[in-house]
Amino acid sequence: MNATPALIILIAAIFTNNILLANFLGMCSFLACSRQIETAVGLGAAVTFVMATTTMINYAIYYGVLVRWHMEFLEFIVFIAVIAAFVQFVEMFVERFSPALYYALGIFLPLITVNCAILGAALFMVIRKYNFAQSAGFGLGAGLGWALAIILLAGMRKKMGYSNIPVAFQGVALTLVVTGVMAMTFMGFAGMVNIQ
Repeated sequence: MNATPALIILIAAIFTNNILLANFLGMCSFLACSRQIETAVGLGAAVTFVMATTTMINYAIYYGVLVRWHMEFLEFIVFIAVIAAFVQFVEMFVERFSPALYYALGIFLPLITVNCAILGAALFMVIRKYNFAQSAGFGLGAGLGWALAIILLAGMRKKMGYSNIPVAFQGVALTLVVTGVMAMTFMGFAGMVNIQ
């Protein structure tokens, strides 16, 4: 069993082992929904909520059912089914209570289901042998780290919109360069703690 405290895992998942910038999971929606800060905040909050909650649910199902009945080979199917069902719930909730955010996120809200960062958090929980508190800390931290990265990128893309950028770097090219610089910046936190 991993003996790292849950708070340390939470902080490390946000900064030193950011699931997006260190493991490059969840890049497609990160790049596509980082044009507007409001959309980035909404998607970041949705991903954080889904990632934190489904990591805890998947922990309970994995250790309460799959391990108990020696059916660990079903983990991928079960994790994906839990994520898909929970995202469907979140989609209905957002559509009902925040139609503007629902339409701003567009296709990327239901695509949270196939966001590999959310499945990655559940799989890291199993691979690293986290207990329930550690899994909850990791799920919340990974979601907050993903949200922090997309909000930072949205802010930088907004600022770059006022800049005179050479034609060769406009659009996705500059976004990828900025994302790489952000990843190197977050590597500066690596001396704090490592949860590999």
